[in-house]
Amino acid sequence: MGDAQIVVGYDGSPDAAAALEWALAQAHRDGRAVRLAYVFEWLTVAGWIGPGMTPGMWPDEQARQQVEELVRKAAADAAAAHPDLTVGGEVLDGPPALVLEECSTQAGLLVLGSRGHGGFAGLLAGSTAVSVTAHAHCPVVVVRRDAPSGTRAGHVVVGVDGSEHSLLALGFAVEQACLRRVPLHVVRAWQPGREQWTGDAPDRDAVLAEHAAELDEQLSRYREAFPDVEVTVEAAAAAPAGLLIDASRNAQLIVVGTRGRGGLRGMLLGSVSQQLIQHAHCPVAVVRER
Repeated sequence: MGDAQIVVGYDGSPDAAAALEWALAQAHRDGRAVRLAYVFEWLTVAGWIGPGMTPGMWPDEQARQQVEELVRKAAADAAAAHPDLTVGGEVLDGPPALVLEECSTQAGLLVLGSRGHGGFAGLLAGSTAVSVTAHAHCPVVVVRRDAPSGTRAGHVVVGVDGSEHSLLALGFAVEQACLRRVPLHVVRAWQPGREQWTGDAPDRDAVLAEHAAELDEQLSRYREAFPDVEVTVEAAAAAPAGLLIDASRNAQLIVVGTRGRGGLRGMLLGSVSQQLIQHAHCPVAVVRER
């Protein structure tokens, strides 16, 4: 797989179909090839059910052929509908999370559905999507079928707290806003610490103004490099996850880093990105350093 490819975790589920739809729209913007990856795993667990199987059966060659045909047809249909794109597919063997993480070492972008078929048979059960976003070596976009469209109207939102990971997310978000020709909305959440219960509580308006000024400073290089991208800044006293989920309502993409500063001050904790994967109203991009 080439470095510029968009890899889509695909198992034929509705969420995987939504992920493929998103990836194809993205490929039209940035000119990348798209490759579907089905991770084929059989476990010797009582009650395990795979494609073409019933409980108590062992996997056979016919089951694998069905999987290969599923991927071949999905890739062929996508290529026929998008003749200007390069679309292919493959079946890989092993634990889904580990295999997809390995795929990410050679991909430019990894796109997943938030859930697969469910149970052991689901390629992209929620736990797999969360694990891959935490450990992938390239940006990961998680798409739910109720918010799949790569052409959805709205702006790009990014959560920034000044940490290294959030600044990587900011760079990715600016590029996406430029590609999509939409505004960028930069969000920073602040939650008072223990001082709010003492007489030393900081002035809320002053603190928020300070955070907004810091965001403006961090954005200066991007405003110069991407002068056509309209940028707005929001600093709010709120829980990070709730603020970002609310911001996703009118967005076509929300971008976060894998982790922030930690503690209550952290804007982009792992738990926040996980909550976005489950509850955001648009696709979620999770960015980390390669």
